[in-house]
Amino acid sequence: MKKTALVIMAAGVGSRFGNGIKQLAPVGPNSEIIMDYSIRDALEAGFNKIVFIIRKDLEEEFKSTIGARVSKIAEVAYAYQEMEKLPEGFTKPADRTKPWGTGHAVICAREFLTEPFAVINADDYYGKEAYVKVHDYLVQDQPEDDILHICMAGFRLGNTLSDNGSVTRGLCHITDGKLTGVTETHNIFKTADGAESREDGQPVEKLDLNELVSMNMWGLTPAFMDTLYNGFVEFLENVKPGDIKAEYLLPVMIDELIQKGAAQVDVLETKDTWFGVTYQEDKEVVIKAFKELTEAGVYPNGLY
Repeated sequence: MKKTALVIMAAGVGSRFGNGIKQLAPVGPNSEIIMDYSIRDALEAGFNKIVFIIRKDLEEEFKSTIGARVSKIAEVAYAYQEMEKLPEGFTKPADRTKPWGTGHAVICAREFLTEPFAVINADDYYGKEAYVKVHDYLVQDQPEDDILHICMAGFRLGNTLSDNGSVTRGLCHITDGKLTGVTETHNIFKTADGAESREDGQPVEKLDLNELVSMNMWGLTPAFMDTLYNGFVEFLENVKPGDIKAEYLLPVMIDELIQKGAAQVDVLETKDTWFGVTYQEDKEVVIKAFKELTEAGVYPNGLY
């Protein structure tokens, strides 16, 4: 079986969630966390290696909460996203406190990624279908040309909203199943008749609930890592002096590759419902959802 890895980005601070580490919040009937379900779904789909990207200060709690039990059933590696971890010639601004973004997070796991891999957020539940589709894509032979052939799981916007506040989503532009662009859209609110974007300083925009969005679930290759790293060097070279909040984001970087003709991104649509703990109030909704999934037999009462 071809080796494939699941990369879980779990280094985010989660400032909107309030007190506690949202990636480690128990939500299942037996105190499972969202990552437990993601890992089970990924292993069932055929992934056979798990790479956690975490902050060094979370290491002890992270390993005791989930890492120790996952290491019994799968190969596990840990990468540490640290703001000081930069390409040669660059140093972290003394007053920067914000992480460098999702692109930097994946770069921090570079040494562990010698096989095709999927990238997900730690605090998002994606459902089973997306893992199967992304895995099946990654084990297929792709054309041997000068273009990066990668994929993205596309979720229906209506399946990704929170009842407790706004969310940020990458709205996808698609032609013949290929991603032609991603528009990062902030302040998307669920409404009585759908959804709308309330961007600061912009008119309110109604959004189609069936529109596909990126939830940062990508299917990538080892070849992509060199491009990602080189792009980060270019990003750092162009950060304006005094800008301590600039982020190197996967969707933005991939969008740039598409526009340059350097990447082809196949969009794999999934109709599964997303669950996420963006806000503290989301937790009860997610607990209820996993209880129902367990009672319906989608998951056993005890994942491992």
